[in-house]
Amino acid sequence: MATDVRPPVVAGQFYEATGPALRAEIEECYLDRRGPGRLPQVNPAGPRRMLGLVSPHAGYVYSGPMAAHGFAALAADGRPDAFVIIGPNHGRGPWTSALQTAGAWLTPLGEAQVDAELAEALAEELPDFATGSAAFRGEHSLEVQLPFLQHLYGAEVKFVPLMMLDQDRDAAVAVGQALGKVLAGRDVVMIASTDMTHQEPRQVATARDELLIERIVALDAEGLLAERARHDITMCGYGPTAAVLIAARQRGATRAEVFRYGDSGEAHPMGAVVGYLSLGVYR
Repeated sequence: MATDVRPPVVAGQFYEATGPALRAEIEECYLDRRGPGRLPQVNPAGPRRMLGLVSPHAGYVYSGPMAAHGFAALAADGRPDAFVIIGPNHGRGPWTSALQTAGAWLTPLGEAQVDAELAEALAEELPDFATGSAAFRGEHSLEVQLPFLQHLYGAEVKFVPLMMLDQDRDAAVAVGQALGKVLAGRDVVMIASTDMTHQEPRQVATARDELLIERIVALDAEGLLAERARHDITMCGYGPTAAVLIAARQRGATRAEVFRYGDSGEAHPMGAVVGYLSLGVYR
């Protein structure tokens, strides 16, 4: 039993609070008209070419079906040894960058174990990052990815949570290079947790997000950061996404594939929407 266990903080808010209800909710995300339309099956003989995933982190009623496209592609690609989930610090807990080096995170689907060996190696490369679960106590962006992974891979899921406070170019390069170095030769998928444009009319949000998606598909971290800054686009996880692109290039990435782009207005009509992107990066 892990000793440093982070409890769920958005269970019952962003997703269902009990195991059976959460499992049913995740399956509905796959079967929803906005989702892939089928339940995923992990391919044990998958080619394991996916290096990274960009995945939204809103409440499941809004972004869950979009996220399901990415996790369905992940399942078809096989069973990685571990995951690194990189998200932004939204300011609901300690104002710091962090990665947890031991213990586990609890969700209604059980405990997901921190890959201590992998986390310690990353901590050596990022010495200014806080460690321990307390740094993540108010942050939802990483937590909402875990139930999807647990639904696919069960109790065998091992991961490293990594949270970025600073998201400028220097921070993205530092995290990206650390990931690229530590993950070289390892079968690990990086998940950049981000929503796209926030609270704009759909036409505006889509146009702004298209600028960023074009740079992500090109595996252009510098271009992504520059476009976001130039147009003051409210993508919340631009640093984690840029870091994943930098690391993926170091690990031999050759292409990216958009699985689904949509927005919160697809769940409930509204005048201002939040954009959601599900995208895979492949070797």
